[in-house]
Amino acid sequence: MGSVSDELVYSPAQVAEYLDYIGLPQSFHPSANPTLDLSYLTALFVHQITAIPYENLLIHYSPNHTVSLDPQTLFTKIITNRRGRGGYCMENALLFKHMLHALGFTNAYTVGVRIRTRIDGVPQGDFTGWVHLVIILTLPSSSTPQQRYALDVAFGGDGPTFPMPLTEGLVHHNSIGTQEIRYVRGFIPAQTFRGEGAARMWMYQYRNGKDKEWNTFYAFNAEFEFMEPDFRVMSHFTSTSEENPQGVTVLAILFLRGKGEDGRPTVRGKVMMVNGVVKRNLGGRTEVVRVCKTEGERVDALKEWFGIELTEEERESIRGRVSELRG
Repeated sequence: MGSVSDELVYSPAQVAEYLDYIGLPQSFHPSANPTLDLSYLTALFVHQITAIPYENLLIHYSPNHTVSLDPQTLFTKIITNRRGRGGYCMENALLFKHMLHALGFTNAYTVGVRIRTRIDGVPQGDFTGWVHLVIILTLPSSSTPQQRYALDVAFGGDGPTFPMPLTEGLVHHNSIGTQEIRYVRGFIPAQTFRGEGAARMWMYQYRNGKDKEWNTFYAFNAEFEFMEPDFRVMSHFTSTSEENPQGVTVLAILFLRGKGEDGRPTVRGKVMMVNGVVKRNLGGRTEVVRVCKTEGERVDALKEWFGIELTEEERESIRGRVSELRG
């Protein structure tokens, strides 16, 4: 895998296959010569997160329990095999970044993200090390060329559902229910150097209603680009360390696509699996739709609710692991 500044890694044929897979209308395909504006970027973003799930199943359901970030391996796993597969943050983000480059968004680059882990469903405590990626870009056709956007296509259920402008304090409705999101800037608690030249972090916050408190979920430095050596270290820790919840928690999240009043694609809901519990939110309250107690039940739920089909070898590879459902 090359660095984020390398030339295109996906061919025109692969780009066409990807766009067909995510269901992007023909008017947005390169053959139609679309304008690379915010409307295009938003449609691409929405179709990506509603066609490709966030899931960490390679850690649990694969013979070697390792994650490859090679772009051709990612393309085969997610697009070519057509088994409903996605990936966790680095897999989905890097696939999307390379597709952005191939489509003409050549200034897209990735930055590392520190997150706060959930405790009782709410992000709390200290920020972790770098375990997540966000894409930063400036629209080539923008009338305000200095406006940067943050694209997070692989954070999970509380992640943004559209390209977010890097504008401090600007509040957005996050498509589903009453949730609002924004970016603020500041120092995270562990930063000791706060003098001249110190990096203030962009912090992603959400709240589940105008009367609720803002929760800070993650932080990043938009001026510090992450490259191949960084991805490898991040992914190795995320997929193998006993200190990381990914190794003991089976996760799958898929946003559900709808149409807005203007006919444009939008996110109308989401379905989420955490270990054996499947929940769905269609804009109101989150409801439990299935509780799996055995591996057979969970495999069936992955196919029913996420469209994910596992091979027999993959299904058997979870046996004896701490994340196995034993009934």
